[in-house]
Amino acid sequence: MSVLSTLLALVFLSSFFVIVNAGERGVLMRFGQVQNQILDEGIHVIVPLVHTVKKLSVRVQGQQISAEASSRDLQDVYSDVALNWHIVPAEAHVLYQQIGDELTVVNHIINPAVEEVLKAVMAEFTAEEIITKRGEVKAKVDDQLTSRLRTYHITVDDISLVHVHFSNRFSDAVEAKQVAEQEAKRAEFVAKKALREAEARVNWAKGEAEAQRLLQESLTPELLQRQTIERWNGELPIIVGREESTVIDLDTLLRTKAFKAPTVQP
Repeated sequence: MSVLSTLLALVFLSSFFVIVNAGERGVLMRFGQVQNQILDEGIHVIVPLVHTVKKLSVRVQGQQISAEASSRDLQDVYSDVALNWHIVPAEAHVLYQQIGDELTVVNHIINPAVEEVLKAVMAEFTAEEIITKRGEVKAKVDDQLTSRLRTYHITVDDISLVHVHFSNRFSDAVEAKQVAEQEAKRAEFVAKKALREAEARVNWAKGEAEAQRLLQESLTPELLQRQTIERWNGELPIIVGREESTVIDLDTLLRTKAFKAPTVQP
């Protein structure tokens, strides 16, 4: 009996205390009515049957949300959002009084807010802009969602657009456009390369023509005569007649002692 009495006494005494764990806040209620006092982490004295305490987590919580929206050009946009949030510790009692516990906050406040903000923001951009201006889209979602949830005593710590995709038909069209742009860039490169090569050939031809012109202008009769004399090896040419047997070697002929120039009578 003494042991049982001791246990009952301990249970009775424990009902006068409540422990608020780390990362929590205690919402104090008196006969079910939420009080302005918030219980911080630690042990607190309460009056059994008069006071009850609802503990709420004020730690950062993660939420994965999938939502569907439409772009400004009426393309279907499917987004996967990762949201980190927490209850404002000093306003935990007001949140519980107006909304409820964490599960109610997620289902009735956070999920609908994310879906509505995504629809509003995506409608401001075309599908192509959602891809090319993803940072701007994310910033708008962050700003609007932060402002919206703040009115419900919730702080947004971070939001990420984990994945944004479109319908298969639009994705195929984007891929086809990218391929066409790549082909166009390649054709433009080939055309520019051919133009550069043609210009190079024209410039080379102009240079050759100019060199030939300058060469012709510099080849005077006196220069040609001097080059002929400088390059002559001292031998006279061999004269060949129409008949195969008629061959005259002028150099040999001049060196022959028997050769004498004919005397021309006046």
